Amino acid sequence: MFLISDFVFYASNISTIMKTRFFCFLLLVAVYSASASAQVENRSKLNIKEIMALNYQGQSPTSFQWSPDGKYLYFQWNADNKPSDSAYRIDPANPILQKVARTELVKLRPVARKFNSDKSMELIEKNGEIYLVNCKKKDTTLIFSTTMPVSEVEFTHSGRKLVLNISNNLYLLDPVYGQFRQLTNFQAEKPEKAETPGRNAQQKDKLNDQDSWLMQDQQRLFPKIFAITGGGRRGGMGYMGMGGRPQGGGRTGGPQPVITSGYSVFGLQLTPDEKYVTFSKSWSGENSKQTIMPTYVTKSGYTETLNTRSKVGEVGGKMVLGILNIDKDSVYELQTEQIPGITDLPDYVKDYPDKYKDRPVEARPVRIMGPQWSPDGRFGVIEVQSDDSKDRWILSFNPADGSVKLLDRQRDEAWVSGPGIGYGQGTGWMPDGKRLYYKSEVSGYSHLYWVNVETGEKKALTSGNFEVYNPELSKDKKYWYFTSNEVHPGEHHFYRMPVEGGVREKITSMTGGNEVNLSPDEKWLAIEFSTANRPPELYFQKNQAGAEAFAVTDSRSDAFKAYPWRMPEYISFKASDGTMVYARLYKPAPGNANKAAVIFIHGAGYLQNAHKWWSTYSHEYMFNNLLVDNGYTVLDIDYRGSAGYGRDCRTGIYRHMGGKDLSDHVDGARYLVENCGVDAKRIGIYGGSYGGFLTLMCLFTEPDVFASGAALRSVTDWAHYNHGYTANILNTPDEDSLAYMRSSPINFAAGLKGNLLMCHGVMDDNVHFQDIVRLTERLIDLGKDNWELAIYPLEHHSFTDPDSWTDEYKRIFKLFQRTLR
Repeated sequence: MFLISDFVFYASNISTIMKTRFFCFLLLVAVYSASASAQVENRSKLNIKEIMALNYQGQSPTSFQWSPDGKYLYFQWNADNKPSDSAYRIDPANPILQKVARTELVKLRPVARKFNSDKSMELIEKNGEIYLVNCKKKDTTLIFSTTMPVSEVEFTHSGRKLVLNISNNLYLLDPVYGQFRQLTNFQAEKPEKAETPGRNAQQKDKLNDQDSWLMQDQQRLFPKIFAITGGGRRGGMGYMGMGGRPQGGGRTGGPQPVITSGYSVFGLQLTPDEKYVTFSKSWSGENSKQTIMPTYVTKSGYTETLNTRSKVGEVGGKMVLGILNIDKDSVYELQTEQIPGITDLPDYVKDYPDKYKDRPVEARPVRIMGPQWSPDGRFGVIEVQSDDSKDRWILSFNPADGSVKLLDRQRDEAWVSGPGIGYGQGTGWMPDGKRLYYKSEVSGYSHLYWVNVETGEKKALTSGNFEVYNPELSKDKKYWYFTSNEVHPGEHHFYRMPVEGGVREKITSMTGGNEVNLSPDEKWLAIEFSTANRPPELYFQKNQAGAEAFAVTDSRSDAFKAYPWRMPEYISFKASDGTMVYARLYKPAPGNANKAAVIFIHGAGYLQNAHKWWSTYSHEYMFNNLLVDNGYTVLDIDYRGSAGYGRDCRTGIYRHMGGKDLSDHVDGARYLVENCGVDAKRIGIYGGSYGGFLTLMCLFTEPDVFASGAALRSVTDWAHYNHGYTANILNTPDEDSLAYMRSSPINFAAGLKGNLLMCHGVMDDNVHFQDIVRLTERLIDLGKDNWELAIYPLEHHSFTDPDSWTDEYKRIFKLFQRTLR
């Protein structure tokens, strides 16, 4: 029997149960809401908007320049945020900072004084006139006055005459006998007469009322674009007007004209014996198709376009070294066919047997630098580099017949490069004037060598598993000064070494980055010193090993000083192929770890970031500290292709970007799991430019290793990037399509499983916005739905607006909080 009392009891229980369930539901909602809130909560003292602000860390001193006598060091330092009043000088012997007018810095800019060989005469160019100063008699004589533009005036090798470049032709002036002789007569082919612009063309910039309104509205909505300086003169300073022919009338003889039809002439140089003129002849390549880049947020309100670079594989021009025999008035060329190995094909052609089996053997296109003459004028040397960058030759050169003799050949089946190595870099004469010094990676690292031009003998001056940077001879020619990373791949020190090699004396001792500016008298080192957690400052040290360095500046802002910036742990781990990989590791405090990790990928071209000095990626360094405060372990790897580790690391990405450089990050993720208590399923990754490219490749080809990633300004298809960088590493798409297929993320987008954030500037003229648009369409076609794209209409490749930096890094932080916690 069912009693009313039972019903009341039952109803009461039902009410209690329902209330309990409703309370539990509310509790679950509260917990979920708290959890959702925690996903984006920042537990760090650092704030993304604040650390992305302009000069948050302060402004380090820059533009160091010694006075000619070596007494004062001048530099710019905007410590009090007054750009118009930011020039200083200091005497290291009496280190008291003095503010000076910025005009004083301009006056100090090096002006090359031109003396003849025995320093008895000085050449002065002023207001279109040329003067000679007799250094013994202290008198000055006007020897040449003209109204035509003279681009260069130099003493001849003998020091008795002057050679002038007037309108891209050489003239010889003997100031003693008043003789003036034209040496070359290059005449450019006259272009067809251009049509006179019509009235509409002349008035095309005039705005009607509608266009004026649009521009005003754009200014209301987007005031930043009107604050960006546009237009104006571009380029550096040119030579002031001088030139023409001397008094006495028109041409009465001289060399026969050479019509430069289809090519240009530059680099004219008179040989020391004054019998020949060498010059470069250059033919432009086939018309390359430029990329048209639309811009949407403009002053006019209309969509506007910019013409930007072409894509990799553009057909380059041709260059040869021309020689003019002055007495015979004849012109001939250096025959590149005589260069040893000029017809050698690279190894990668074996992958395309059908393409190359019937190709005729021919000399590869080259670039030629020089000649560079020994101090006594006896020896001339030219440098030649193949356009495919597989070869660099150093050759002695005889202008009488254009013949050459091999002194050194650097062959790299990847590409010839490395610190101080390449076209026109780091060569000079030893004190005896018979030996040429140069840099080479023949040992696997960039080291200093000499070769005897007369005998062909060669010798290494430095050796070891380290790099040598910026070698220069002392004033007395008895010593070398250079920087190297001998102590540690990520540590730079300044060294002195006897001119013939031997014991290297380490002069600097502070652990970090020591970038040295040696005083003219070689008594003092001005050191731009930094560590991983402190931006560069100016230090002084006497030029003696073991001398103590002392700080001159402290540029850190109060906000920057208030936070205990982490010194990363410097680690190395063994990659899957046995190579040692160096990295920076940031670990959260004990008890604060959330078992998630983020790997930051630095950009390229040839760059190092796991070093002991202040990173150019300062925003990322500060953001990584913020991540660690929130419990993440952060790893920053110098992957294959990074600088500072020798030739094999530099070329480790040849023909396969996204190969060993990517596996280094997979191995890094494994290191985090095995050594840092990281959950293998909660590892994220981010980076910009090349780092963005690798982020995409990691998510597309190793989706079970990386849960999420942020790819910033990423290359998505290497066939659409520029020629100069890409062709060295991947050759060209038509010649080595395999390299491009396996290196381009767009070909692997189907592998995406994790969460992907992409960020890109619309005005990026380095990695074009088209790159990310093409990948976006690919992701849509593949039906992928775990990705998002943020665009920045006013940003180029490197962001400049703090608001854009803030928006980008807030999105990155939200991504990791949502997907890794």
